[in-house]
Amino acid sequence: MTGHTDSYYAASCNDRNGFRRLTSNLRVDVAIVGGGFSGISTALELTERGLKVAVLEAKLVGWGATGRNGGQVTGSLSGDVAMAREFRRSIGAEADGFIWNLRWHGHDIIRNRVEKYGIQCDLKFGQMQTAMKPQHMKELQATYDAGCERGMDASLSLLNGDQVRDYLETELYCGGLLNRKNMHLHPLNLCLGEARAAERQGAMIFEDAEVLRIEHGSPAVLVTAGARVTADTVLIAGNALHLLEQKSLGGGLFPASLSVMATEPLGEDAERINPRDIAVYDSRFVLDYYRLTADRRLLFGGGTNYSGRPPKSIADDLRPAMEKTFPRLRGRRIDHAWNGIDGIILNRIPQVGKIRDNVFYVQGYSGHGIALTHIMGELMAEAITGTMSRFDVFAKVRHSRLPFGRQMGSHLVALGMIYYRIREALR
Repeated sequence: MTGHTDSYYAASCNDRNGFRRLTSNLRVDVAIVGGGFSGISTALELTERGLKVAVLEAKLVGWGATGRNGGQVTGSLSGDVAMAREFRRSIGAEADGFIWNLRWHGHDIIRNRVEKYGIQCDLKFGQMQTAMKPQHMKELQATYDAGCERGMDASLSLLNGDQVRDYLETELYCGGLLNRKNMHLHPLNLCLGEARAAERQGAMIFEDAEVLRIEHGSPAVLVTAGARVTADTVLIAGNALHLLEQKSLGGGLFPASLSVMATEPLGEDAERINPRDIAVYDSRFVLDYYRLTADRRLLFGGGTNYSGRPPKSIADDLRPAMEKTFPRLRGRRIDHAWNGIDGIILNRIPQVGKIRDNVFYVQGYSGHGIALTHIMGELMAEAITGTMSRFDVFAKVRHSRLPFGRQMGSHLVALGMIYYRIREALR
């Protein structure tokens, strides 16, 4: 098995020891497919409850979008409008409060877990959503007002263009919403730290353990090339990087290629462009996002490709946007550039359900996965141990499925994104 992709995260990860290989048959309470945030977070929750758990990761822990994303933990939900409509069908007037809690509960799980297990992941607070046109400011005003009504006024500041320039050395924005509760971090180190915490609690975590098929029954069996894992309960948590159970799951999730790069260390220029060390993303439908790393590089991402195919040159694609944002960085060296595959759901609501009574699945975070995966890990652990209330809210959501393979479906999603780009340009 080769190492992680050539990302800044892989180059700066704290734990290079790897995890065990699956060489013999096992019997466990719960077997989890996928060693990203969904699978690892659920495993840690379950081991804390005393269950015997095995995680089977086809590549390496944190291999997929978990270890390749922008590292921002925010309260934004791209599917919030659809969530409000769907959740009101099942829980009525409680839906608004349920969604509001979704926005922030993941932050609490992550912060508490980092403190409890001493995970070193460069956790920092402070993030800004920026406005590039007056219409964006109207939307940020509405978000600010909603936050203040919910008691978050001490964490929020609505800024005009001049005030934004106290935080960022750029002329690109006409305003912004600063959120001091939002966080940014090193996602691969967070996932590896949580995996080690789960391991210390008794979880067995295996790498290079691709699940070839599931033999359904009670118990169920996960079949790999070299061994079989028998489990009372199975959770499929591979997101965009598995093709298990496509009769049930096919047509509902489509891959999108995310692109990120990291500059050379910027020295004093890091403090010039971002003196308050905040994370940033803008308000466009297809947005740019960036933050400083612990060693003072600019980590810059954007230009999500909904065809699912990586660009020919990530650095060439992203450099113009970075240099437009921060002219001071023209010509600075790019040390790392990488892509990852995110799972997109048509209505942007994570898909949760059962394939059999003892085979659960969770997938599809549509670009907002760090906080949501941790909420879903808690939710799936609750469901597996018998508390179904939050699980049922998501399981009752109506999801559209396209009657095509992933490649054709991705092309159709990409066409839809063209519509949103045009609509963004016109508003």
